Amino acid sequence: MESTLESPTESAAPEASIVEASGVERFYGEGQAEVRALDGVDVTFEKGRYTSMMGPSGSGKSTLMHILAGLDKPTAGTVAVDGIDITNLDDGELTQLRRDKLGFVFQFFNLLPVLTAAENIVLPMSIARRKPDQAWVDEVIERVGLSDRRTHRPSELSGGQQQRVAVARALVTKPAVLFADEPTGNLDSKASEDVLQLLRGSVDEYGQTVIMVTHEPDAAAHGDRLIALRDGKLVHDAPPVSADAVIELLKTLA
Repeated sequence: MESTLESPTESAAPEASIVEASGVERFYGEGQAEVRALDGVDVTFEKGRYTSMMGPSGSGKSTLMHILAGLDKPTAGTVAVDGIDITNLDDGELTQLRRDKLGFVFQFFNLLPVLTAAENIVLPMSIARRKPDQAWVDEVIERVGLSDRRTHRPSELSGGQQQRVAVARALVTKPAVLFADEPTGNLDSKASEDVLQLLRGSVDEYGQTVIMVTHEPDAAAHGDRLIALRDGKLVHDAPPVSADAVIELLKTLA
């Protein structure tokens, strides 16, 4: 990857896309107070790939993730997730889509303190009144290294262990896409690496699709692809290569 700014590459549409955004704009305010958080973004994500999204504060990266995940609506443009145009879905339909097709890992773990690790992991299925596949639940819990912490409540777990519970909760429903928003932002370096390896393993071993917003070069380098935004526009789309190369890219975006 060059340290100079790259424009998004022109290429044929991927054979197996899972998320497609076309002409996405998001404006806030009006007149002179108008802020263009996203200004005509076109981007496609393939199944079974790990994409990192970066950019300076205010670049639009978190806004784009929220729109891709149906947590916010674009001012203009369209977004399709697993073949479904989500742009005009109502709140109820969006809630169902997020429940059925998406997994989320956030900077803050969002675990219920009164539930055990195992209960937090299957909570999305409990809310949806779906019976968990216990063999798959056991496999996910073992994969995230929590077999001996199943009955522990969040207050009895370290920050890294709580985030592993959050990753397991996101994976247990076998989502079409797993969105991770600064998943290592509250963790030390060892716990961060553990969580990033879990996300990497979910792609390599289970064919999961991961889209991650991060400001950390080491985290971004775990992905197959790095896209970067500046001033609401997509300005870079290439493999991340290394953390050092990501740092050089960020210098050009500052």
